[in-house]
Amino acid sequence: MKRILAGLSLCIAGSSVWAAVNINAASVAELDAVKGVTPKQAAALVEYREQNGPFKALDDLKKVKGFGEKSVAKLSKELVVGDAAPAAAKAGPKK
Repeated sequence: MKRILAGLSLCIAGSSVWAAVNINAASVAELDAVKGVTPKQAAALVEYREQNGPFKALDDLKKVKGFGEKSVAKLSKELVVGDAAPAAAKAGPKK
């Protein structure tokens, strides 16, 4: 039973690696799980979203304390707004 649960946990954790996180729907815990987002930043994102409505573009992250040009650029591979594909996927394959 422990092996089954461990296997399921790995499958779930592995699937989240491939899925970009929607910043308009993610919880604090989901945002905190994204590499490059601290617990404080995750809470700030959710608080900003609750006070100002949904993000319209990923660049709107710069309006949230703790996010600047560099961090938004790094997170563009991990985060999306709505059902949009991550920026890295939009760019297509590298030549």
